[in-house]
Amino acid sequence: MEASEPRRRRAAIVCVDDEPAVLAAVARDLRRQFGERYRIVRATSGPEALGALKELVARGEQVALLVADQRMPGMAGTEYLVEARKLVPDAKRVLLTAYADTEAAIQAINEVDLDYYLLKPWDPPEEQLYPVVEDLLTTWEAGAALESGGVRVIGHRFSRDSHDLRDFLARNRVPMRWLDVERDSEARELLAVAAVEDGRLPVALLEDGTVLERPTVLELAERLGVSAAPASDHYDLAIVGGGPAGLAAAVYGASEGLRTVMVEREAPGGQAGTSSRIENYLGFPTGLSGSDLARRATDQARRLGAELLTVQDAVSLRVEGAGRILQLSGGGTLSANCVLVASGVSYNHLTAEGFDTFTGKGIYYGAALSEARSCSEQHVVIIGGANSAGQAAVHFSGYARQVTMLVRGDSLAKSMSHYLIEQIAAIPNIDVRTGAQAIAAGGDDHLRTLRIRDADGEHEEDVDATFVFIGAAPRTDWLDGVVGRDERGFILAGADAKAAGFPLKRDPYTLETTVPGVFVAGDVRARSIKRVASAVGEGSMAVSLIHEYLAE
Repeated sequence: MEASEPRRRRAAIVCVDDEPAVLAAVARDLRRQFGERYRIVRATSGPEALGALKELVARGEQVALLVADQRMPGMAGTEYLVEARKLVPDAKRVLLTAYADTEAAIQAINEVDLDYYLLKPWDPPEEQLYPVVEDLLTTWEAGAALESGGVRVIGHRFSRDSHDLRDFLARNRVPMRWLDVERDSEARELLAVAAVEDGRLPVALLEDGTVLERPTVLELAERLGVSAAPASDHYDLAIVGGGPAGLAAAVYGASEGLRTVMVEREAPGGQAGTSSRIENYLGFPTGLSGSDLARRATDQARRLGAELLTVQDAVSLRVEGAGRILQLSGGGTLSANCVLVASGVSYNHLTAEGFDTFTGKGIYYGAALSEARSCSEQHVVIIGGANSAGQAAVHFSGYARQVTMLVRGDSLAKSMSHYLIEQIAAIPNIDVRTGAQAIAAGGDDHLRTLRIRDADGEHEEDVDATFVFIGAAPRTDWLDGVVGRDERGFILAGADAKAAGFPLKRDPYTLETTVPGVFVAGDVRARSIKRVASAVGEGSMAVSLIHEYLAE
């Protein structure tokens, strides 16, 4: 270990390899590129590296990255990473392998939640090493910043208003610390200093010293600069919705010279942004979280010149000559030559007894990843049997004592990807119950029980939190009477739009709606394939079609 340094110390990159020459080369290359930002700690065996990690943790130091060789005597790289993960669960993990070991490396992706594997030698490091490590460190830094906390939110865990603030900050990747007034003494001390009464919760304490009592999401967004007004009066392309389809369109539209603005009602990423892990997205063999995908796409869109407006929603659309006018929820308007509707879908709400009463108080729609740590050693119920439900079950199993999945159908195979079914089957604290449904929720100030009906009849179970994924409805009410929709509210495009009364002599473009110049992409389109990759494809394809439309 290196000699002690003055606080605050740089986070560590810990490298372990039993071959001195390889270890020296790894440390040299990493120090050359990242030495100013990180300390490079070396070890010649798995046990020695674990000892170094224990010392770092005991001193309160951060560990950003673990780099381990696979072939080491006594303790293989994968064995070491399994143990290291228990000490530093948030550190990124990289395995060094020879070509002959790639099979072991791929297997380790599932066994140790590996982030990447590198083939030796990595020459030149500028191409084979540095881009990979930089990407991993950037992702780690984003997570570390969120944990360090800029905004402090004080409230009751089972408060709908508190949950809404926490979820908004988490999904928009705003650094935040959550303080439960019933569990954290610091919360009560801060309330006393700020002279805030318990009835005025939740409270947001900003870094500039501002105290916001019972703020709405919009008020908090405005104070933090998350919400913004349009910078221009007119755009080539206005995108409604910031999910994968909308973000893809923002990236391609801006990169191809269109003045592009994207409007998102909650946070970039849309419904996909709440996914704990997307493992079948092309090009990411270790998978990535929905929030990581959203962060990468958002940064990319902004770098290329797209304008992103969050905590804004489109409430109406009207046609004025060649212009398409969007009315925004904040009171303003957007004018554009073309509009792309990528507003996505929202989870259906259960109408069973008690579910509305406890929404935000133990019952949540979607993954609500901000609640995961609060579910430590508790009983969590997931209602639904599609991929989103499966991803949530896997994620919460890492925190909860027990995760129970209630699936109406007789099998997961009807609606869930095979890889997820295998993962769930291998996790001991996930209990899948097919042919089961929740028919009532009970409690006092928050959820405490669910009444469940299954093949054995009805019975009541104690639960701590429930997350609901039971199908989705399109967000298209704001287009009623303007754009053609099917009986379920999904937007008609292409041949369907022509059959519904497209007004021009030419055929509509593949993703064009019944209103010329208004296009649709992603889950909100009728007949769409509900997958992240297809939404990204449609978003990028829409921009090509929009270019054709503008050239008419």
